[in-house]
Amino acid sequence: GVQAAHEKFLLIAAAYETLKDEETRKDYDYMLDHPEEYYRHYYHYYRRRLAPKVDVTIVILVTVCAISVFQFFSWWSSYNEAINYLASVPKYRIQATEIARQQGLLNKTKEKGKNRRSKEEIREEEEEIIKDIIKNKIDIKGGYQKPKIYDILLFQILLAPFYWCKYIVWYCWWIYCFTIKGQEYGVEEKLYIIRRYMKMSQSQFDSLEDHQKETFLERQLWIRENYEVYKREQEEELKKKMAMDPRWKRYRRWMKNEGPGRLTFIDD
Repeated sequence: GVQAAHEKFLLIAAAYETLKDEETRKDYDYMLDHPEEYYRHYYHYYRRRLAPKVDVTIVILVTVCAISVFQFFSWWSSYNEAINYLASVPKYRIQATEIARQQGLLNKTKEKGKNRRSKEEIREEEEEIIKDIIKNKIDIKGGYQKPKIYDILLFQILLAPFYWCKYIVWYCWWIYCFTIKGQEYGVEEKLYIIRRYMKMSQSQFDSLEDHQKETFLERQLWIRENYEVYKREQEEELKKKMAMDPRWKRYRRWMKNEGPGRLTFIDD
């Protein structure tokens, strides 16, 4: 009857679910050969039922894209903060205002007649002009530099093989020129060696002032012995500054008299 047909349908559906792919068929055959391992059968059954159906590759790709988008907008936010700060510094603001006057950009904001605008609108437009000039004239380096699409995680992963090949070619060129042929280092090569000694990233090194780099070259810091002398001098200078710093003096006095975690017992 209907009940028997329903039960038969459920049996066929269960058989289909069990035997529909190669992995489940292997589990079924293993269960027939090892019926005593029922805990293992339960584990494999529920693992397949509860396992996510989404391809892991898609999950990774979506995650990388999300991180890349967050990176890009976060960098833009930092860059805009840097521009806003520079626009508030008198030195840069005066220079940008003078350039805007020379280019006649500020005169356009004070048009009369039908195009006349409120003082607030004129002020906002002048502010944008000054910021645009700062963006174009000042090369911001380091963590607040203008974001580039190729610096985000997605492009870094996609371009990783290219970067590796480029590095291998460059390294072979370095060995051939300076180790095998014994050529003298150029300015760029000297600065590269100095940067490696200082353990600084390219962006950190680029953010240094030009006169600092010139000092590095004058003192021939690409030579290891010279760099070690320079390093010790910097450490000594830092110690002297800390010794003269009132905040550091207060800290040392506190460490001597009180110290972290020092227990005292006071009689009532």
